[in-house]
Amino acid sequence: MKLARAIHFDESDMNVFHSPARTGEWCVSGGFEFSNWSEGDLSGKAKQAFANGWLGVETFGRVTFVATTQVEPSEVEAITQSLAVHFVQMYGAPSVEAALPAARDEVAHMMELCDEHAANTVITVSRELTQAGVKESYRIIEPREAGLDQFAIHGSLDE
Repeated sequence: MKLARAIHFDESDMNVFHSPARTGEWCVSGGFEFSNWSEGDLSGKAKQAFANGWLGVETFGRVTFVATTQVEPSEVEAITQSLAVHFVQMYGAPSVEAALPAARDEVAHMMELCDEHAANTVITVSRELTQAGVKESYRIIEPREAGLDQFAIHGSLDE
């Protein structure tokens, strides 16, 4: 089983999102946050979160890039519980038990996206508002194999 963790190539997420996700935290799409948004909601940092932000499930901050990695069943359960609690606290779900099916669906969707890719595959999301609602598309950046000579220091200890 695979899921995605937040990664940062630079500090830009710290500047473009209201609340940036922490490097290494598990992430889901988080598109549900925008389900009833309109063009009027798309400005500034909120627009950036909508356009290309994954949702971290620890800080509930946003991140531009995620990378696929192995996830343990116990971690999946903890992620799902955390997301269900978030649905109660932020979106008014009546209880964690009532929110669990939606949380499971969100985590399952992300796992399906990640499972078909090799570990360390980088994924980005882009969203747009359509007549039917929010449309998400993904860009997959496959990991490249690096040759040992790219990292090895050549020389002799006698020099």
